[in-house]
Amino acid sequence: MPISATMFGALLGVGTQMYSNALRKLPYMRHPWEHVLGMGLGALFVNQLIKFDAKAQEDLDKLLIKAKQANERRYFAFHTDFGDIREMMMKNKRCVKGQSSSVSELHFCNQLLA
Repeated sequence: MPISATMFGALLGVGTQMYSNALRKLPYMRHPWEHVLGMGLGALFVNQLIKFDAKAQEDLDKLLIKAKQANERRYFAFHTDFGDIREMMMKNKRCVKGQSSSVSELHFCNQLLA
């Protein structure tokens, strides 16, 4: 993989320099040192791009693992059954008929008392 990436970068650099010369209607191989410089910069660019992509993928995997763990903690770690909730509501005397403060709480209490 690194050899093919380096070759691709070198061809990208040479191709860019030749295209630049062609647009300016100059000989393709004018100033050969510019082609060598283009090959080096192209190879360097593509290799750094591959390193960046690998690092970004690694960071993304870490973030996805953290997000998955946070979701598991949020949704699966604190399971309580309705018996505990009923006891808590009765203890606070909030589920006595007619003493609920909101409609959703009244609906919840009606379900618990039924």
